[in-house]
Amino acid sequence: MRLWLLRHGEAEPQAASDAARELTAHGRKEVQQAAAQLAGRPLTAIVASPYVRAQQTAELVRSELGFTGKINTVTWLTPDSDPREALKYLDERERAEVLLVSHQPLIGALGGLLVHGHRQEPLPMRTASLAELEGDIPAAGLMELLALIHPR
Repeated sequence: MRLWLLRHGEAEPQAASDAARELTAHGRKEVQQAAAQLAGRPLTAIVASPYVRAQQTAELVRSELGFTGKINTVTWLTPDSDPREALKYLDERERAEVLLVSHQPLIGALGGLLVHGHRQEPLPMRTASLAELEGDIPAAGLMELLALIHPR
């Protein structure tokens, strides 16, 4: 399995709620840089948090790549979700190439769990950071971190 973890781009500091925060112009540029790293990849799914900034990030990536599939929106990719919920989803997609679009602290904790086998060493995911992981089984401690790319 090839797994891509993408944190949303820079978002406005305030909105009616945290879930309603939108990407800034700078955040859109960050996401376009991240999307360029995915060019030519045979993604089988884009899965995103329902929060506005994650939806906007996923849609930008989808557009940049010309991905024809729909964006799957799931509640288990919000900032404080339990990474084990993501593992349940990934367990059913061992041969897939999936992009998950989410938030801190979840996205860093999930990456750390997959690579190190625990949550004490989360991946340092800044806005629009993209992590590339690979492994035969998407389980705690069984995936290898191939790349961690931060936007300029």
